[in-house]
Amino acid sequence: MKRFHLHMHVTDLSENLRFYSALFATEPTRVESDYAKWMLEDPPINFAISTRGKSSGIDHLGFQTDDALQLPQMMAQAVAADKAMLDEGTGTCCYARSTKHWVTDPQGVAWEQFHTLDSIPTFNEASATANLMNNMPLVTESIDSGATNSGSACCAPRSTTDVIPVAKKASACC
Repeated sequence: MKRFHLHMHVTDLSENLRFYSALFATEPTRVESDYAKWMLEDPPINFAISTRGKSSGIDHLGFQTDDALQLPQMMAQAVAADKAMLDEGTGTCCYARSTKHWVTDPQGVAWEQFHTLDSIPTFNEASATANLMNNMPLVTESIDSGATNSGSACCAPRSTTDVIPVAKKASACC
């Protein structure tokens, strides 16, 4: 099954937890100090909110698949859209380990296509590891600025320089 995904940045997590829990008539499936997620069945949507963005609003859209075998088909569709794409492979973000790739539509909206492999205890393992190594408080800059403590993006392609042109990706694959 595929599930539509929407990730929004919010300024007040507790206020939005109350609002969306009432709107969806259900509690979130995951809540952290900076993040919440509802895995709704009708309609099937993975709706996530976090306080990690520079400004509130939609961060990105996407599709989550329960079947890892659907991900290559989804990637082929992204390539067929004739846009540059980023294949992240397996990584960590949003308290999950996933295999994912990204494509950006003509309006500049990032679309994530992913298969979740496991739940993890931190928002991003690389940032948590860097934080522990430096023994400093974790500070994550806006995704839009293209920087995090780990030097890699989470929840969006880092920048257009990190996006692999379709032609290059196709030749590097298979």
